[in-house]
Amino acid sequence: MSETEGNGAAAQPPQVKMQILGQYIRDLSFENILVRKGAQGEVTPDISVQVALDARKRPTDHQYEIITKFTINSRNKSDNAQLFLLELEYAGIFHVENVPEEQLHPFLLIECPRMLFPFVRRIVSDMTRDGGFPPLNLEPVDFVALYRQEIARRAQEAQQQPVGNA
Repeated sequence: MSETEGNGAAAQPPQVKMQILGQYIRDLSFENILVRKGAQGEVTPDISVQVALDARKRPTDHQYEIITKFTINSRNKSDNAQLFLLELEYAGIFHVENVPEEQLHPFLLIECPRMLFPFVRRIVSDMTRDGGFPPLNLEPVDFVALYRQEIARRAQEAQQQPVGNA
């Protein structure tokens, strides 16, 4: 039997469907500590960015809410004085179909945040600029590495829990 004979389409898995139904700011906070306390000498910012992710199933079939949480802390390198603190929770509602069950969790916490990231980057840039600082252009986030770190952290946490009678 040649490759063109028979129905080869039956062997292919269904096409993955992903659609962003909506996206929004769940929570946003920006504190300009430098202005309140005043600058003492030269200011050289040291910026740390922490990212946390969450995925929740919605009551509607195939719909998920993905929440990206960014905590951005800027401190002065010379005296470690805090310059600003930005906290942003940005969420998206996604319709996702035809992703195998064993791949759904990584898909939701890697691909969906990747789709939201350009909007997060713009909000952070606008907030820092509007807050009195040069616009902060976030470096791309490696959501695959972030996912792997979280899985490793959970595995280590599970190993450290004592096994006992409950």
